[in-house]
Amino acid sequence: MSVIQKIRDKYAAVVIAVIALSLIGFILMDAFVGRGSGMGSRSTVVGKVNGEKIDHNEFERKINVAQTMYGQQARREQLIGNVWEQTIDEIVMKQAYDELGLQFTDKELNDVLFGPNAPQWLKNEFTDPATGEFKVNDAKAYFANIKKQQNNPNLEMFQEVYILPTISQGLRQKYMALLSQSAYVPKWMAEKTVADQNAIASFSYVAVPYSSIADTAIKVSDDDVKAYINKHPEQFKQEEASRSISYVSFNATASAEDTAAILNQLSTLRDEFATTTDNEGFINRVTSEIPFFDGYTQGSKMQMSNADAIRNLANGEVYGPYIDANNFVLAKMIDRRQMPDSVKVRHILVKTGEQGRETLSDSIAKARIDSIQRAIQGGADFNSMVVQYSDDQGSKETRGEYDFSSTQFGGLSREFAEVAFYGKTGDKRVVKVENASYSGYHYIEVLNQKGFEPAFKVAYLAKPIDASQSTINAASAVASQFAGSSRNKKQFEENANKQGLQPLQIMDVKPNDYAVPGLGENRSLVRWIYENKAGDVSEPFEVGEKYVVALITGVSEKGLMSVSRARPSAEPLIINEKKAQQIINTKFKGGATLEAIAQGAGQTVQRADSVSFAQPFIPQIGNEPKVTGAAFNKSLQGKISEPIAGNSGVFVVRGESVGAQANTGINVEDTRRQMEMQYKQMSGYRSMEALKKAAKVTDNRFDFY
Repeated sequence: MSVIQKIRDKYAAVVIAVIALSLIGFILMDAFVGRGSGMGSRSTVVGKVNGEKIDHNEFERKINVAQTMYGQQARREQLIGNVWEQTIDEIVMKQAYDELGLQFTDKELNDVLFGPNAPQWLKNEFTDPATGEFKVNDAKAYFANIKKQQNNPNLEMFQEVYILPTISQGLRQKYMALLSQSAYVPKWMAEKTVADQNAIASFSYVAVPYSSIADTAIKVSDDDVKAYINKHPEQFKQEEASRSISYVSFNATASAEDTAAILNQLSTLRDEFATTTDNEGFINRVTSEIPFFDGYTQGSKMQMSNADAIRNLANGEVYGPYIDANNFVLAKMIDRRQMPDSVKVRHILVKTGEQGRETLSDSIAKARIDSIQRAIQGGADFNSMVVQYSDDQGSKETRGEYDFSSTQFGGLSREFAEVAFYGKTGDKRVVKVENASYSGYHYIEVLNQKGFEPAFKVAYLAKPIDASQSTINAASAVASQFAGSSRNKKQFEENANKQGLQPLQIMDVKPNDYAVPGLGENRSLVRWIYENKAGDVSEPFEVGEKYVVALITGVSEKGLMSVSRARPSAEPLIINEKKAQQIINTKFKGGATLEAIAQGAGQTVQRADSVSFAQPFIPQIGNEPKVTGAAFNKSLQGKISEPIAGNSGVFVVRGESVGAQANTGINVEDTRRQMEMQYKQMSGYRSMEALKKAAKVTDNRFDFY
């Protein structure tokens, strides 16, 4: 189906209510006027970008639009994050466009919509399937005709999904073109690059690895970490606040008694399941984690546990109980047949309704489909009938044809699927379909069927292995008792030790997280962490199949990390710094020659030949930029360097030679053009990332979500 047809089907019979050329100026104005104005009180401001407010009502509207677009499969918490990032991007880029005076006029929008490179969603609707020609005049006339539908509630959706992104894309292309044309690489830069790529060096060195000193021999104080953070602020800068916790958990999973009770329940249902003739009714009455599927599945597609045993059941025979995932399952063979793996059909659809709303009376629709069937039987061209009568707009471009695999069976209307997969090639049938999206009549012709193999209809009665309420209550009571007696850090740690519980650490909980990293989803727990202070102990929170009691162990505000937050990454670096100083003080006490230095350090002189400047990997050492830099330092040729604290140890280097590889055939002008092209390609993206990074963003989402 076409994009517009999908919108009609999905969004309550959406009619394309976009404003035609005379109203495009209004669309442009509405795209930018009033956004983020934040006219209400402070409590309605969900954030600011460079001082421009993001109103909560407008932000919520965008979330709802996104939810409608992506459906229930899109989690709301994910949409909140996505809409937030999109809103920041929109505001930052709009500010850049305004500063540069960039505009996207109504004429430019007209050219994009109705020009030779019209968007695909528009071409899909107004392209002649016979000739492939985009019918521009038809598109313009259609737009002009629907401009009277300004009160259509789906206008906002269509504008948000198609028109505004088209405008945004046009402005972004202008911005990126402006920046890319400013990129230029002079010849001298290309010459220097070619020279660097060809440069090689040989040198001798003495190395004492950090591993020669045990990490446990080095002590790192909080003052050491703090000093290191202040010395390397960019390395320990965090863009938003974070907190760390320690927690203990109390399992509320099913006990042995719970498991036995569930198994016994399933066993008592086994005989009735085996003898019933109304399998679907029985499954619905007793409830099952695996819903009844009134269809066949090819044997090769049966990927569940015990598939071989199930395929070998006789009709009416029951297998189990067996465990599949977290369920006890009974499987009953109902029937088997041969079934194709793929089918090709063509059809014509006459709809009687959409989204529960009648669009054509059933009697008229039935008479029309019968007339179509007679016309085709009498020799009428099938494709002509599709173009003239089918209400499936998407299939008009493919002569009404569709290819389906057997895995798509469950996603099709049952009546349609049964003709395609259970019939035979050449079958021509009229079927009536009623589902949540639409109702109507299909005339279906089965063109081809391939990949036949045995297929099975199986009913599954599955009961989850869940904890009983008594088990849950018991776990909750133990967790509550622990929390009640652990009101501070000291008590928390003492009680954990007494009960043999090992507290686990989580270092990076963000204020807008919906899940605690490594633990699970619980927005209430995240909110508690940010509504309390370091040292506080929580009441039990239910996370998955456990109760969690948390202790806030650290608070890191936006900016430089706290000592506790930075220690895990800073400590190894500080240890190496201290090791380096110790090695320099004890191993490299002097020596006029490299050989004398090696003897004093208890090491041997080693040599590296033809190390490339462009790819400075040193054999037996690895990546040591400082060592490579010393090797290419012409002032150190034939001389001994000062001790160099590298990534893996301390080095003393003696340069031997610096030269160039033999002519590799690299063309300077080709290199210059390639470099310039890379800069042009990167300039737009890098500049947009830089704008967003430099933007002053105030995030108040925690106050609303």
